[in-house]
Amino acid sequence: MPTQLQKGFTLIELMIVVAIIGILAAVAIPAYQDYIARSQVSEAVSLSTGAKTPISEYYNEKGIWPAAATDVISNPSGKYVSYITLGGAVTTVGTISIEARMKDTTVNTAITGGTLVIITSDAKSFSCTGGNLASRFRPSACR
Repeated sequence: MPTQLQKGFTLIELMIVVAIIGILAAVAIPAYQDYIARSQVSEAVSLSTGAKTPISEYYNEKGIWPAAATDVISNPSGKYVSYITLGGAVTTVGTISIEARMKDTTVNTAITGGTLVIITSDAKSFSCTGGNLASRFRPSACR
C-alpha cells in the first residue's frame, strides 16, 4: 500500500507563524506611533524656526523684540500646532522665546498639548531645547 504524502501545514507550524507575527506587531506598532508623533512635532519645529528670521530682522531694525508673534508671523498655527506665542522679555532687550503648542485633538496622545520652546537673547543663536515635549519626539538638534 503506497504511503500518502502530507499536504499543508501542521497546527504547530501555524501557531509558530502566528506567534512570530504577533511579536513583530508588538514591536512595530509603538515604533509607528512614535514616528507619527515625531512627524507631527516637525510641524512645530518648522513653524517655530520659520519665525526666527522675521524676529531677528524685527529686532535688528527696531532694537526691541516684537510684542506678539502675529507682528512677524503671518500664520501662527498649523494642522497640529494650535498656536505660536512669544514669551520672555518681550519688547525689551533680553531673552525672547518662541513657543509652539501642540493641539489638544488630532495629534498623537503622547504629544497632546505639549510645547516646543526656542530661546534667543541676541537674535543670532537659538536654542530649541525648551518646552515639555519628550526628547524622543524632538529633532536631534533639539535634544
